[in-house]
Amino acid sequence: MSTVNPYSGLGVATLDTTTPAKKQSLGQEQFLKLMTTQMTHQDPTKPMENGDFLSQMAQFGTVSGIQDLQQLFKDFSTSISSDQALQAASLVGRYVSAPSDQALLAAGGDIKGQVELPSSSPNVNVKILDASGDVVKTMALGGHSTGTVPFTWNGMNENDVPAPPGVYTIQVQAGIDGVNTALKPEIESQVESVSMGSGTNGVQVNLKGLGTVGFNQIKQLL
Repeated sequence: MSTVNPYSGLGVATLDTTTPAKKQSLGQEQFLKLMTTQMTHQDPTKPMENGDFLSQMAQFGTVSGIQDLQQLFKDFSTSISSDQALQAASLVGRYVSAPSDQALLAAGGDIKGQVELPSSSPNVNVKILDASGDVVKTMALGGHSTGTVPFTWNGMNENDVPAPPGVYTIQVQAGIDGVNTALKPEIESQVESVSMGSGTNGVQVNLKGLGTVGFNQIKQLL
């Protein structure tokens, strides 16, 4: 005789119809029970030596320790991601310095950045290119020793006429050991928002007019 569940129409299952979740992992209690059973049913003519039992216990302890370590690393990673998100959120509206070959020129504003010289150079040059790839301005910064070299573009083109607002490409070249070398500049930009990345991307910082960079790419808070 079948029993009708009066709550079936509500999508509710009675206690006797629910299936308990099966345990997928082997705990210490189950392991000891299996070992006791193994000892009980072993061949009397070929009894297992103490070393065999110790080896099994060591293997179980190793597996258990690895599982605990993996969980600890997972919790640690989650904690770091949350901490980075909180730190990144505090940057919204502020200016930061990050590696980029593009910069946003606001109306009546300027573009600031810096470049790290791996070695001294007799000539450091900065070129500003528009969206078409045409050179708008070339700035000769002269010679510099190893270290950080700052630069500022006031928004004026070669004819001292204000360039239109927009995104410009920044190219830095320096003569190092007799070779004209291209270097990656760090541009000052404003943070618009932050977001949690997926997978290995981590926390992402969205810069005004320039797109997204990783939180760990930010070199300086201004």
